[in-house]
Amino acid sequence: MTDREHETRDVVGVGFGPSNLSLAIALEEYRANSVEDEISSLFLERQASFGWHRNMLLPSTTMQISFLKDLVTFRNPTSSYSFIAYLHAAGRLSQFVNTQDFFPTRQEFHQYLEWAQARLANRIAYGSEVLSIGLPPSAAPERSDHLRLEVADAARGSRWMVGARNVVISTGLVPSMPAGAESDERVWHSSEFLEKFRRMNPRELRRVMVAGAGQSAAEIARFLYDELPHAEVCAVVPSYGYSIADDSPFANQVFDLGAVDDYFFGTDQTRDAFWRYHRNTNYAVVDDEVIRDLYRRSYDDEVRGVRRLEFLNLTRVTGVKRVGAETRVSLQRGPDAEVRELSVDALVCASGYDAMEPTDLLGDLDAFCLRDEAGRLRVERDYRIVTTPEIRCGIYLQGGTEHTHGLTSSLLSNIALRSGEIVDSISARRAAPCTRETVLDTGPSHPS
Repeated sequence: MTDREHETRDVVGVGFGPSNLSLAIALEEYRANSVEDEISSLFLERQASFGWHRNMLLPSTTMQISFLKDLVTFRNPTSSYSFIAYLHAAGRLSQFVNTQDFFPTRQEFHQYLEWAQARLANRIAYGSEVLSIGLPPSAAPERSDHLRLEVADAARGSRWMVGARNVVISTGLVPSMPAGAESDERVWHSSEFLEKFRRMNPRELRRVMVAGAGQSAAEIARFLYDELPHAEVCAVVPSYGYSIADDSPFANQVFDLGAVDDYFFGTDQTRDAFWRYHRNTNYAVVDDEVIRDLYRRSYDDEVRGVRRLEFLNLTRVTGVKRVGAETRVSLQRGPDAEVRELSVDALVCASGYDAMEPTDLLGDLDAFCLRDEAGRLRVERDYRIVTTPEIRCGIYLQGGTEHTHGLTSSLLSNIALRSGEIVDSISARRAAPCTRETVLDTGPSHPS
């Protein structure tokens, strides 16, 4: 193990998806505009190269947010890292304008993200998995001005250390499988869909099942129906049918920065109302266009007298087992109904994700992180974990803060502004010594 602790950075990002990519750009632009206060940074990503939901880059699927909600525009409309700047660099700006569409394809947006990260290559270490975050050996918390990260280098098979005065954790959502289902060569989570699908001989897929009620489930069902004209596609939907995503103007205000303040500083009743009234903007809902596409396909089958697309509504997957070459899925329609089995050649579980949970990564450092009555990490308005007074370093979360900051915590909608707030917080804390009151403050986003 090589000790590289002398390479202490002001900011070390753990994970490098869109959120920490946006943060890296915000730091770069802060550095360009502040000669006297340079913030050094390094971002560590366990993947060998940049990738964001690669296995859901299905043909013709579009973003569910406007291209203006890119990595930077809401924070800095003149940024050279905007989606418009990317289009100009790619020579497609006028063609994109001619589409008269606010929503680029997911493939094109992924190309934009790759273009942006390539400009920051000297600040990213791919193939670098952070194993733990802690205090330097033999250092009392109140005497240490930095944390130490243990990093595994996948290419070299070695480990190294890096110091950080601030850590920003953004390891992403965790795929969730239905109870009784485990991923294998015939049972896939939507996060691994294209990779697993491409390994298969399409002729072997005569009956495929997609379980889930959200956007990914509907998109995969449509894709399989179109790609496998010989196959039956069975969509298992726990509700009576797919529910439409509310993307109307007033509902979309829930993703505005002011809504984050309303949620963070609101009462328990206010927060509960946010989820009850606005959950249908993002969770277990599907775009109108995709719903209509699927219904049209189902209706056309009826007209032709075939039944390739079947919807099992009010039904849940309760278990999966392998019997020889068969994959048998247990299904239940309602809590009191009998369980029945259906044999399939592949089951795709579009069963969503669990929130990012950094506890294991923090290890012994977790003892210095305060929690609320429900056992959840307490988080400041600036996305910094509330710690005991001894810890002078900042530990920030990009994700896993739905309980404190609301619906936008794991979404693209607010990443430009969120990244700016984190950079402002780090800058302000560097400018003023951290006191006990600063550490425990749960007020405004820029403590001093």
